[in-house]
Amino acid sequence: MSETVVEVSNLNKVFKDFWGRPKAKAVNGLNFEIQKGQVFGLLGPNGSGKSTTIKMLLGLLFPSVGQVKIFGEKPTNLDVKKRIGYLPEETTLYRYLNPEEILDFYASLFKIPKADRKKRVDQLIEMVGLDHARKRPVGEFSKGMARRIGLAQALINDPDLIILDEPTSGLDPVGCREVKDLIRLLAKRGKTVILSSHLLADVEDIVDNVVVMYGGHVRSSGRLESLLQEDDKHTLTFETKDEELLAKISKFVSEELGDDVGLKHPKRSLEDMFLQVISEAKSDSITTSGADYSGKVAAYLQEESDDVLEKLTQVEVIEEKVEEKAPEIKEDVFEEVMQEEPQVEEETEAVSEAKQEEQKEEINDKLSNLL
Repeated sequence: MSETVVEVSNLNKVFKDFWGRPKAKAVNGLNFEIQKGQVFGLLGPNGSGKSTTIKMLLGLLFPSVGQVKIFGEKPTNLDVKKRIGYLPEETTLYRYLNPEEILDFYASLFKIPKADRKKRVDQLIEMVGLDHARKRPVGEFSKGMARRIGLAQALINDPDLIILDEPTSGLDPVGCREVKDLIRLLAKRGKTVILSSHLLADVEDIVDNVVVMYGGHVRSSGRLESLLQEDDKHTLTFETKDEELLAKISKFVSEELGDDVGLKHPKRSLEDMFLQVISEAKSDSITTSGADYSGKVAAYLQEESDDVLEKLTQVEVIEEKVEEKAPEIKEDVFEEVMQEEPQVEEETEAVSEAKQEEQKEEINDKLSNLL
């Protein structure tokens, strides 16, 4: 039996005015479940209650009636929050920090060890195609480039539940394809993904189950394949250039059905055509100052969850042992050092950069402790 990751029961949310009078009922009697490893689509027009539902799943809003359970617990549980990755609809980043600093800061909030933190940051920056811009302030980024960093921060903690609100907003077709491929890979690893988007073609490509909302109500739900299938129609696909054979088949089917049969050539999607053009441009070694397309996925996102947890535990144990071991200072060596004249060496550029990195890590650790 598969594990239930998200359980929503009779969920209602009423917004009230200053005097406590009901102003708007954003969510009305919502019920659904999401199983482990599913890609779940949350669809609906503007004002249908999608964003309000997501905020209640994250514990940012409290239901007026009903309940939400994430991994069997309330969404306000801190242990639950550690297992969630969230990409909001609007990408809001510290505009004066570069991608390395931003991802390192968010990683420090999850108490990820420094050694593992550096590896994850490097892998994510390469994965989202911004390795060449890793030292640039994100305030200089285009909307699509900033969106890529937003996606990277949502995955920094290797979450078990990933909530993506308009993840392909601002991305070019190649970026959209990479995001969809990443979502498929995460689902194969047993991760659960909630996807909210107005780009229905993207949703159709990757989701398993879907809920369509309108006016706070669920108007349709179920497996996407079943909802889209038209049982009274069939498509026959085969390869041939024989026009005479096509004419015979068309005539036979028309006589059997008593109706005209339409014949047309199948077409590839505009996305496939676009991706082919970009691939050919890359093959011709044409450079770009925008986002590059690595086609890679961060290595730690491809590992099994148990392996990742085991590695993190081992690193934490090693760090604890190092902290517990006090440095031994021999008196005779100490006296010799004190008698010698101090030698001042000029710091190389590499040493200076290393010290700056250490200072940044100390500042991030202090900020995370304050938060």
